[in-house]
Amino acid sequence: MKNIKFTLEYEGTRYDGWQRQGNTGNTIQGKLEAVLSRMVGKPVEVHGSGRTDAGVHALGQVANAKLETDMTAEEVMEYLNEYLPRDMAVTEALEVSMRFHSRLLAVSKIYQYRIRTEKRREVFSRNFVWHLGKNLDTAAMERAASYLVGTHDFLPFSSAKKGKKSTVRTVYAIGIQDMGEEVILTYTGEGFLYHMVRILTGTLVEVGLGQRPPEDMCRILTSGDRREAGMMAPPQGLTLARVEYADEK
Repeated sequence: MKNIKFTLEYEGTRYDGWQRQGNTGNTIQGKLEAVLSRMVGKPVEVHGSGRTDAGVHALGQVANAKLETDMTAEEVMEYLNEYLPRDMAVTEALEVSMRFHSRLLAVSKIYQYRIRTEKRREVFSRNFVWHLGKNLDTAAMERAASYLVGTHDFLPFSSAKKGKKSTVRTVYAIGIQDMGEEVILTYTGEGFLYHMVRILTGTLVEVGLGQRPPEDMCRILTSGDRREAGMMAPPQGLTLARVEYADEK
C-alpha cells in the first residue's frame, strides 16, 4: 500500500465542483477516483485539501490517495494524465507517509480572484474573470481588507449555517493589485468557510464601487448575520492557487 500525494490543476468551468456527489459523476474528485479505481482494479477514495465550488479553478490543488500498486508515483501521474479529461492535469506526484492527509495537515491556502474592470469584454478570458466593467477604488478596498485580516468569526461572510462547527478562521493577508484592466485579489489564510472568499470579494467590490464604507467590515464581523455582508462574487474569477504544509515552510 502506498500513499500518493498529488498536486493538480484544473479548469472548473464544466464541473459540478470538487466533491463527489451521488447525483452526478461530473466532479473533479469523481473523475480522479474513476481513473485510479480503473488503474488498481478496486474502488479508490481521493482526499482533497478543500472543496472548490462549481466553476472554480485550481492551479495548486493537493490531494492524496492510498493505492495498492507496484507503480511509482511518477508512473501513477503519467497514467492519470493519459486518462483524465484534458481540462485536468496532475503536475506532481510524490509517495508520502501513510499519515499524510491533504486536508487535515494543510496549514494555509492561497486563493486568487480576478476582476476585469475594463468595459470591453474579452472572449478568451470569460471563464476565468468576473467581468465587472467598472472602475474600482482599490485604496478603499485595501482599507476595508485591513479590517478583515486576523482571527475573526467569519460566519457573516459565508454560506455556512450556525452550528457546532467553529466558523472562526484566521486570514493572514489580503492583497489587492490594480493591473490596469484587471484587479487581482489574493487571499492567504489557514482555511476558508463555504463561499467565504467569494462573499469577501463581493463585499470588497461594493466598497470599491463606493456602495459601502471600508469601516463597514467591523460592523459586519460583529453582526453574525450573512445578510449584512455583500453579494457573492461569481465562481469563474476564483482560483485555488496553492496549498501549503508545515514541511514546506
